[in-house]
Amino acid sequence: MTAEQWSLKIVVAEDDDLIGELLAEMLTNMGHMVCAVEASEAGTVEAARRFQPDLLIVDLQLSPGSGISAVDTIMLMRPTPHVLMSANILRLREMRPHAIMLEKPFTQASLLLAQRQACGRA
Repeated sequence: MTAEQWSLKIVVAEDDDLIGELLAEMLTNMGHMVCAVEASEAGTVEAARRFQPDLLIVDLQLSPGSGISAVDTIMLMRPTPHVLMSANILRLREMRPHAIMLEKPFTQASLLLAQRQACGRA
């Protein structure tokens, strides 16, 4: 691993199984450990409590639930860097104008940039 790379424990929250699997594979190939891929708000909160990740990557819409509500709950338990993702980035900007965001579809480069911003390495 070079000085430009680092390994993180990551929880992914994505209600589309295929996107969740592809994102987890992409993150693993980037050298990170994906602790869990969750589809629901409750599952995301429980995974964050259980694994205490270095980073959360959370979709706006979960099934059931909301990615924003999941992040809000997790932040009360333990402040954790996070990236919010959505195909509807304008809606997300209205809801959380200062959040680190990842617009779907995304590239590995945009994923890496969002990770770095969330973890203070940009």
